[in-house]
Amino acid sequence: MKLKNAHLIFVFSALLITANCAKAQLKRKAPVKSSEQVLPFDKAVRTGKLANGFTYYIRHNEEPKNRVVMYLVNKVGSVLEDDDQQGLAHFMEHMSFNGTTHFPHNEVVNYLQKSGIRFGADINAYTSFDETVYELPLPSDKPEIFHQGIEIMHDWAQSATLDAGEIDKERGVVLEEKRLGKGAGERMQRQYWPVILNNSRYAVRVPIGLDTVLNNFKRPTIARFYHDWYRPDLQALIVVGDINADSLEKVVRAKFSDLKNPEHERPRLPYGVPIDGKNHFIAVTDKEMTGTVAQVLIKHSLPPLKTAADYHRSIATALFNRILAARYAELSRTANPLYLQGNAGISGFISNLNSFNVSIAAKPGELESGFKAVWREVERVRRFGYTQTELDRVKKDFQGSMDEALKEKDKTGSGSFVKEYQEYFLKGTAAPGIVKEYDLVKESLPAITLNEVNGLTKTYITNINRDILVMAPEKEKSGLPNEQTFNNWINAVAAETLEPYQDKMSNKPLLTTEPIAGKIIAKKHDNALNITALTLSNGIEVLLKPTAFKNDQIIFSGSSAGGNSLSTDAEYQSAASAASIVTAGGAGNYSQTELQKYLSGKQVGVSVFIAERNQGISGSSTVNDLETALQLSYAYLSEPRKDKEVFDGIISRSKAAILNRGNDPKSVFNDSVSAVLGNHSPRRTGPSLDKLSQIKLDVAYDFYKARFANATGFTFTFIGSFDVEKIKPLLEKYLGGLPSLSQPEMAKDLGIQIPEGKLEKTVYKGTEPQSTVILVYSGKYDYNAEDNISMDALKETLEIRLIQRLREEESGVYSPGVFVSTGKYPQARFSLVVQFGCAPKNVEKLIASAKEEINKLKTDGPLQDNVDKWRTETKTVQETALKTNGFWLNYLNKQLENKEDVDQVNQLSAVQDQVTPAKIKQIAAKYLSGDNYIRLVLLPEQKTP
Repeated sequence: MKLKNAHLIFVFSALLITANCAKAQLKRKAPVKSSEQVLPFDKAVRTGKLANGFTYYIRHNEEPKNRVVMYLVNKVGSVLEDDDQQGLAHFMEHMSFNGTTHFPHNEVVNYLQKSGIRFGADINAYTSFDETVYELPLPSDKPEIFHQGIEIMHDWAQSATLDAGEIDKERGVVLEEKRLGKGAGERMQRQYWPVILNNSRYAVRVPIGLDTVLNNFKRPTIARFYHDWYRPDLQALIVVGDINADSLEKVVRAKFSDLKNPEHERPRLPYGVPIDGKNHFIAVTDKEMTGTVAQVLIKHSLPPLKTAADYHRSIATALFNRILAARYAELSRTANPLYLQGNAGISGFISNLNSFNVSIAAKPGELESGFKAVWREVERVRRFGYTQTELDRVKKDFQGSMDEALKEKDKTGSGSFVKEYQEYFLKGTAAPGIVKEYDLVKESLPAITLNEVNGLTKTYITNINRDILVMAPEKEKSGLPNEQTFNNWINAVAAETLEPYQDKMSNKPLLTTEPIAGKIIAKKHDNALNITALTLSNGIEVLLKPTAFKNDQIIFSGSSAGGNSLSTDAEYQSAASAASIVTAGGAGNYSQTELQKYLSGKQVGVSVFIAERNQGISGSSTVNDLETALQLSYAYLSEPRKDKEVFDGIISRSKAAILNRGNDPKSVFNDSVSAVLGNHSPRRTGPSLDKLSQIKLDVAYDFYKARFANATGFTFTFIGSFDVEKIKPLLEKYLGGLPSLSQPEMAKDLGIQIPEGKLEKTVYKGTEPQSTVILVYSGKYDYNAEDNISMDALKETLEIRLIQRLREEESGVYSPGVFVSTGKYPQARFSLVVQFGCAPKNVEKLIASAKEEINKLKTDGPLQDNVDKWRTETKTVQETALKTNGFWLNYLNKQLENKEDVDQVNQLSAVQDQVTPAKIKQIAAKYLSGDNYIRLVLLPEQKTP
């Protein structure tokens, strides 16, 4: 729609409304078309609204069994803050964990941890511009914990105590969270945010807030926000899980009916970003920016998604985006792509807006050519549209995804349902349920025409409400375009002679030659674990574990020893990149672009890896598509392709991408950490132009072929919804047909390990007052199941104490982390890493506090209370994990890699029960002596006088 017609259209619309009102007095209202009626809400959900306006959604769902998730959703966000409250919507979220009527101070976190719920990983919350949401997963088979969860939700809704002392303690935590977000991105956003948000309220209500407010506000200011906005008419409770909906509804109605709205209720205004019909341009730079990025944002009103007609339109939009994404993916595989990354599409933006967004990450000094290359595809779509074959292909993909969603309707995780109901409450987004959605797709998908999809270009690719944003390193400021220059680039592309897109497809078979099938020569069955072990005639071992965790999912992986440890130092860079380089060229008879088209409509994913000590392949599929997944696996392993054009493109982009890497403090620090912990081996140091220049296609290709030339030594694991007998012929053909040449190779011990002794390194980089601290303890390790579990307990109990000490007591960090790694090969070693961000002035104090807590573990051991929290949390997570395909694939692979018995899983609970404070104290004293201790710190650049 043209801007010059906007006023006339408004007048015409006003006259039309007046005329229709007059007609309404003379005749009955015309019936609403079925496609324009609001879709019914999912009938599987028990929903209602109390007299006070409080809304609830309750659904029974047994995935996972004996678990329930509760969300308290508030239509309350930073956009509602008064000027003196900027940041207090988010601060209020924090305070809900720092004292309520029934759970004073930090007792809510303490209680939940004792109940097996992890702080951060499980108990969580977030605040955005328009909403604040609290998340709480619980066991539903423990009535006391479940009902306490309801009590917590009720307290979060309206019973936070807002203790002044707790507020002052939490200031430091929130300011540290804010500190973590500082840097080039945040500094530039402060400049461009008001421009692209048309100086709306959203431009001045970023949820993290202002330092001046966070440092100085008093209790009455945040209490005013809480009183005004935390009220039942703006709140909803969502409960999905293995519960009785009838009885829970009675509990919810009784429990939440006492919530009260304020006497003088402030209106919850529908803030939005105005569409003013204007175009804007802004270019911003920063010395820590690592590349030049440009975005063209064409803003539109966000269409509703409430009716069948809306749903039809949303499907057409999704198809439009999928085709365009495929075109950009194809462009990225050319020999000399003119940009690092480029894409475009229609997506939600913020509040009441969506947009057609075009983005490009340019090569240094090549913004014009890169942008034109990306915009050229937009212009090609605008001018010629898409082809019928492209549309047919993405329709097949879309239908395939919906087919699988329907098959898994009774295996869908509760969290997926919660997100739907949240959007329904917040925005009125339709949530009719998967059966109705499937019917809508079945009806709409065939009816969507090429003209309809192509017509979206006229709706979205317009010349008004267009914002252009350019971000770049400061040193490139002088070469950046102004608005006129950038618009000239757009106009120049519009004047070019372009050819329509040619959808090149192949009808060849995937494989160049059919494999010669092998035979199963041995079979064993483990009744306890329901695992069938097969030996194929070419030496491949296969483990099969059929499950009912999903209705139509098979996941698999296969690996053998060797990896890039077998490469020389001279060929290492090529060897380390071999898997990504070779597979980018496709497999069998198909290039990667042709392969993506060939796989349309199929639910298949396969990837190849070459790690340091092994190489292999992993994948997933449905039952019907398993043969395709195995064909593709065979093609990748036995019929790799060498594509120089693709290789040249990868190297070209990689070199351009790291030219400004040294601008970013985090990248510089991470490279230093890798170098120190890798003892400065060239296999551990960060990327460089010299390393990229060492990568040779022929070397990478030959190394790749050598690693997969011998099937002997490979072990494959299949988990999922398959029948063992039916899968055997496919295994014999595609795995049994892999070449077997010799005895299996073994990985080499490269001797690269974290250096012993004490070492300190400080990196000075960056201008913001922010620091990162990494403390590393490492050394030799007695690898066994008991010590592995005790080390996990040590890690968790230390993290609990660091959160209590560094965050809650000293208010010096946002989220300290403890990470433990144990390995059996090539030498049994461990590492324990403590990491946190903080203010530079607090580095020494917080390191001293962290080391003191580590020393307490060695001298006193952890509190029994913290050991109990670890044990309960671990078993709670484990109980659910054991009923997932992913757990079993990862577990079996790890056991096989470490040559450990696969039945150790049966002893996990018993070994966990044997862990005591005394055992952890013993482990801490054994491994955390401090003899091998590395301290790594990132500090801001020192200013010269």
